[in-house]
Amino acid sequence: MAPTTSAPTARRRLARFNRAVANRVVAPVLTRLPGFGTVLHRGRRSGRPYATPVKVFRAGNAYVISLPYGPRSDWVRNVVAAGGCELVTRGHRVRLTAPRLYVDRVQTGIPAPVRAVLKRLGCFDFVELRPASARR
Repeated sequence: MAPTTSAPTARRRLARFNRAVANRVVAPVLTRLPGFGTVLHRGRRSGRPYATPVKVFRAGNAYVISLPYGPRSDWVRNVVAAGGCELVTRGHRVRLTAPRLYVDRVQTGIPAPVRAVLKRLGCFDFVELRPASARR
């Protein structure tokens, strides 16, 4: 029997599990650690508030977030549609704007140990955001 195109990939199944179970358990702890944060955003259609734990890096004045589930994830689409979000990281809340999606197979600016993990996961998609008060 031929595989169907509607069958979810392993990555999408993992994303659903993380959203339903793991994020609720580990997010309160992880987001206080260096390199992690929570993206606060609203649903594109529902307007419902969401909090999504993420892996975040500083790149000069910008914040870079890895996208292990790709740029089509709901939270990414919400942030792009809204033109920004808020990020809570290490106890600080920052308003971010001007989302820019990009692919970086070299993973420039990512710390070496994290880069190795992201490469193993096949994560080459990122979103860059800038603080609302910063100029480009």
